[in-house]
Amino acid sequence: MRSVANNTKIKNKMKLQLPSLSVNEGMARAAVAAFCAQLDPGATDIADIKCAVSEAVTNCIVHAYRNTFGVIYITVTLYEDKLCKIEIRDRGCGIPDVREARQPLFTTDAEGERSGMGFTVMESFTDGIRVRSKVGAGTTVTLLKRIGSKN
Repeated sequence: MRSVANNTKIKNKMKLQLPSLSVNEGMARAAVAAFCAQLDPGATDIADIKCAVSEAVTNCIVHAYRNTFGVIYITVTLYEDKLCKIEIRDRGCGIPDVREARQPLFTTDAEGERSGMGFTVMESFTDGIRVRSKVGAGTTVTLLKRIGSKN
């Protein structure tokens, strides 16, 4: 993850919980983007946030809770220096090898319906990404986006 130092005060914080239903991906994307609007982002910043959140939430729905349902936990923290920290967490199956999963084109989809580009997409639309996971306990993806940056 690129270094994104943050020693400024929290401006605002939001927590959201959604069932891992595919119809909630759009809700998550819209809610996070609307909350981040407090930082006066440009259209490109909003589009970047929506795309990265969509990928992370879709990973929860498709991979973490495969063939079952669970809860997706989203926490958004806004800082006075225009940093937006978005944490998307699940309590699903976890990722056995995070380093391998972050490689472009890596997929566990035996049927070939998934491209294996989710983490790559998240990285390309943010200023930093951190992935923590434990098999059987879930995954937390932290996305950092500084409003006004050219990532």
